[in-house]
Amino acid sequence: MLVFGHAGYPVVLFPTSKGSFHENRDMGLIGSAHWFIEQGLVQIFCPESNDKQSFYDRGVHPHQRIQQHVAYDKMICHEVVERIRLNTGTAKVAVAGCSFGGYHAANFAFRHPGYVSHMFSMSGAFDIRNFMDGYQHDDIFYNSPLEYLPGLQDHELWNMMIVLGTSNWDICFDANLKLDGVLNQRNIPHWLDVRQNRLHDWPIWREMFPHYLSTIKFD
Repeated sequence: MLVFGHAGYPVVLFPTSKGSFHENRDMGLIGSAHWFIEQGLVQIFCPESNDKQSFYDRGVHPHQRIQQHVAYDKMICHEVVERIRLNTGTAKVAVAGCSFGGYHAANFAFRHPGYVSHMFSMSGAFDIRNFMDGYQHDDIFYNSPLEYLPGLQDHELWNMMIVLGTSNWDICFDANLKLDGVLNQRNIPHWLDVRQNRLHDWPIWREMFPHYLSTIKFD
């Protein structure tokens, strides 16, 4: 994991599909937030993904894939977020990610709403069934936001700042519309930010990320 910034509100920033801990730095996403970092307004934590060992490992049974992801979720919760809260004294963190990192951000936020104040998904997709080859298991259901979100009752969901960033040209546009629909059904406040004529790629995410950081109320 890489950490950027010396102080400020903690932001956990997930990489894209099978991405490394240094991907968001290498692709300029950290650079797009340099003002917030230099001013001590945010501290950004970039963990490694385990997508290669979970969703994308077609060499093992789907049960092993989803269990690898469950282990990753526990690691992020207990080894990253809980330690951030302890070390920074903040009650909650912000989570963010682009593409499949947007899935990780949304899934973590909705599974652990008591730990998350802001969720920024940029061109995320939220259905993991296509990775599971038709296999059915409760752990798949409870890591598929479009499936479990309609039944959640945790009041912290209604206190979270939720942003779904996408574009009318985004390959994940429909996925964001679906999640927007579920959130609307539950009357969960959120912002569906649909930008025009932009591709599913780093240039739009470098525009979105600092914009969404600006929505955090800094003390």
